[in-house]
Amino acid sequence: MAIVINLDKLLVDRKLSSIELAERIDLSENNLSRIKTGRIKAMRFSTLNALCRELGCKPGDILDYIPDEEPEAE
Repeated sequence: MAIVINLDKLLVDRKLSSIELAERIDLSENNLSRIKTGRIKAMRFSTLNALCRELGCKPGDILDYIPDEEPEAE
């Protein structure tokens, strides 16, 4: 199972810098960077809510699920 974070794409689409977004949602630039790069194990719903509010999107626009590849049956 792989959860992919599409935050970089959303920032480009909205012409918004990471620094500006971090300020708007009251999150450190370091923590936002960790979210963007997928180096997190968990995210608070309040953070996800703030991201969606500021980016005008839904959680599914930020997070994507890519299933593991099934091994071929022999």
